[in-house]
Amino acid sequence: MRLDGIPLWDGTEFRGPVDLTWEPDRITGIDAAPAGHADLCVLPGLVDTHVHLVGYAGDGEPPDFATWPLTTTRDEQVLHGVAHAQKAMRHGVTTLRDLAGDEAQVALRRVFDAGVLPGPRVLVHGVVGMTAGHNDLFVPPAVPSPLRKPVADGPDECRKLVRTWARAGMDGIKLTTSGGVLSMGDKNAWRNYTRDEIRAVIDEAHALGMPVAAHAHSEEGIRVAVEEGVDSIEHGTLLSRDLAETLAARGTPVAPTLLINEAIAEGRVPVTPQAKAKAAELVATRDVLLAQAAALGVRFVLGTDANGHHVQFGDQLAEVVRMTRILGMDAESALRAATSDAADALGMPVGRIKEGLGADLIVLRGRPWENIEDLAAENIVAVVSRGRVVAGRLP
Repeated sequence: MRLDGIPLWDGTEFRGPVDLTWEPDRITGIDAAPAGHADLCVLPGLVDTHVHLVGYAGDGEPPDFATWPLTTTRDEQVLHGVAHAQKAMRHGVTTLRDLAGDEAQVALRRVFDAGVLPGPRVLVHGVVGMTAGHNDLFVPPAVPSPLRKPVADGPDECRKLVRTWARAGMDGIKLTTSGGVLSMGDKNAWRNYTRDEIRAVIDEAHALGMPVAAHAHSEEGIRVAVEEGVDSIEHGTLLSRDLAETLAARGTPVAPTLLINEAIAEGRVPVTPQAKAKAAELVATRDVLLAQAAALGVRFVLGTDANGHHVQFGDQLAEVVRMTRILGMDAESALRAATSDAADALGMPVGRIKEGLGADLIVLRGRPWENIEDLAAENIVAVVSRGRVVAGRLP
């Protein structure tokens, strides 16, 4: 497979026109060449570090977000997850990290890796959360225990759940250290877990070679996660100056999930009045804090919280554009955040067009490193995932 004379943005910088070759899922050659496609370019596939694959993927008005998982079989839900992953892939998002997975998402990862179905690269984190914590409150309180997500209370139970997820084949752990927006009955400022419990989760996960991503909206939730040594911050909405300085010095990635909180706050998606109010409270103070953090050098990476209900798979392109508006990033910095830097944050050998790395590519009209608005679905000419054309046609 090859592209001749196509302008290349390689995940870090513009390289000019090149002859690019790959076979099968490995980039084999990048050689300077005369320009042959003046209106096109090629860039790496995008990397979304925060998604939830198992959500409704059908047409028309979506069902109730809270009860749909309780009224459909897990088999059916997995098929929706496949559809979401493939939709993201066709939009140029060729690596996804699911941050609330179980055996179903692990199965998707294995099926895609084995080539049974075409699909993006997938990483899966299992959640460790407390009773009445953020992850426990997506299910209505009256629903009995067998249908509820697993919880862990106390350091020993936390360690056991980490080990359970490791046995299930998870790539990492997601830890909740604050309340959330879509969880029912809590507040963003609620503490989730004591320091002893948080320390136990991180220690056990790291002992098993599993990175820990921390869901944290509140300043205190972010603080305890940072001080105890998590590997990434998810949301990071109320990020204070001193915490931003610490994160910048450490290079800890932060996924700001901008579009979802705006959509919920503005009521553009079906949510409860409580969720709308919680999101509105966060968004009212978020922009100044996150722009300050970006100016201080915080390592923001693409993370959308896409779930098919409130943010669609394919909206990742719009999230990158939004990062330039809210965080003050220039176009090239936002592209790095969605490609090479996001891939590095996950330890994945993608996100760059470089010899020896995986062949995940987007052929696009325009120059998105100069004008980020060019990063749009209507400008996609072709998508290559794992070395195969999965959308459009190569020029």
